[in-house]
Amino acid sequence: MPDSNLVTGNSYLVTNIMEYDVVVIGSGPGGYVAAIRCAQLGMKTALIEKYSTLGGTCLNVGCIPSKALLDSSEHYYNATHTFKEHGIDVKDVKVNLKQMIDRKAGVVKQTCDGINYLMKKK
Repeated sequence: MPDSNLVTGNSYLVTNIMEYDVVVIGSGPGGYVAAIRCAQLGMKTALIEKYSTLGGTCLNVGCIPSKALLDSSEHYYNATHTFKEHGIDVKDVKVNLKQMIDRKAGVVKQTCDGINYLMKKK
């Protein structure tokens, strides 16, 4: 796995000039995998990300958060439309938007934490 050849940082916080064999711009699903592989191959690698957490647009504000909310809304739909045919009676089903957003944030955090773990693993 990655070793000291991999340097990560927020692109707005990196202020000193350093030399790298490879600079990967963006830590989304392609970027972080590329950075890990370059480090495994012995290249001094920098990974640049505009968000405060690794994962790029997909993990921070795009695919993953959208899918988390879609999953919650599908559960709501099933509770209001399909449970009855399975013999499940549910009354007064309500959307708790704050809980849905909190769950989404938790999913994003867990996913981003997983990438951070991979970056620190030696």
